[in-house]
Amino acid sequence: MEVFNVRRFILVLTAAAAFAFVAVDARPAAAATNCVSECGGSTPIPAPSYSPSPTPTYSPSPTPSPSPYPSSSPSPYPSSSPSPTPTGADSSGNSIGGLANQRFSQMITNRVLGTVLLGVNEQVNCSNCISAFGSAGSFSAGIHGRKELTNNLSLLAGIAYTQYSEGGYNITSAPIGAFALRYDFTDWGSSRPFFDIGTILTPWEKARYTRSYNTSLGPVSVTSSTNASNYAVYGRAGWMSRVSPRDEVAASIEVWQLWQRVSGYTDSAVAFNPFDASIATGTDRTNLVKIGGQWTHLYGSNIEANINGGWVQSFASHSGIVATVTGDGTVVPTMGNQGWFEYGGRLGFRVQKGWIVDLFANGTLGPQPVGNTIHGGVGLRINY
Repeated sequence: MEVFNVRRFILVLTAAAAFAFVAVDARPAAAATNCVSECGGSTPIPAPSYSPSPTPTYSPSPTPSPSPYPSSSPSPYPSSSPSPTPTGADSSGNSIGGLANQRFSQMITNRVLGTVLLGVNEQVNCSNCISAFGSAGSFSAGIHGRKELTNNLSLLAGIAYTQYSEGGYNITSAPIGAFALRYDFTDWGSSRPFFDIGTILTPWEKARYTRSYNTSLGPVSVTSSTNASNYAVYGRAGWMSRVSPRDEVAASIEVWQLWQRVSGYTDSAVAFNPFDASIATGTDRTNLVKIGGQWTHLYGSNIEANINGGWVQSFASHSGIVATVTGDGTVVPTMGNQGWFEYGGRLGFRVQKGWIVDLFANGTLGPQPVGNTIHGGVGLRINY
């Protein structure tokens, strides 16, 4: 019995202790609540209640639709476009032949102007005289004349300053000197032979030559400047006759050798010249033979007229051009032989005894490069 009671006592005691612990644990919380309320403190902040956030729902983002325009479109103009490469090297090389033709024409024109100083428009035999003249077509101004050294031998000489241009070239400054000796067999009577030997000298000229050619991008024309010089020697054999006191006629054959020295140069600077050229210093040469005649007639006592002309043939011609052309390399043109006609004339008015005003002209007729030319002028001649 005692044992049973002890167990019962222990159970009762345990239950009482548990009850007391619960009561004590709840009382302080209520007391604390009442204390806060009674002491005028701030309203107690209730303990936050936990509310779980709703589970997020997944909504897939819409698939982007492609833009009708690309994000980076190419520029309609390329940032750098290569320039087209021009063609025309062959045309540039062929233009060197044009330079050779210009230089051949220069030799012939220089010679035609020089023969005026040797009395080409005057009769074969006449008294001593001196003439001052000026000409246009090609500008020329100078003096020339003749002087009898003996009854048979005469000196013909002159000097002039000239400027002329033909077919692409331009000579802006050219002093020309000429002299010759004429032997006339006067002791043979009114019909007799005569002989000339002489030279024409142009030691310095300022020259401009134009070279033109075509390219796929357009035409090119280049004018370059340099210096040149011309020299010529000749011999003439003829027969003259005084058919009347007013008329003298003559026929002759002439042989000439011409040289022309041109200093080297390169194309002058121009905006567009893709196939430029460099011309080396060189000497042009040609030989000529001329068969001609002349007639001088006195009208009344105051008017004197002369006409002259002849056929000229070149031979053994040589161009001194050696050109280096971009796209073509070294170019050496040929200079062909050709023939042409030369003419001249003079009309003299005797204003008083020994004083004569002359109108004269000289020129060429033929194919290029000599072509058709005319050089005319006026002079005042004094016989003494």
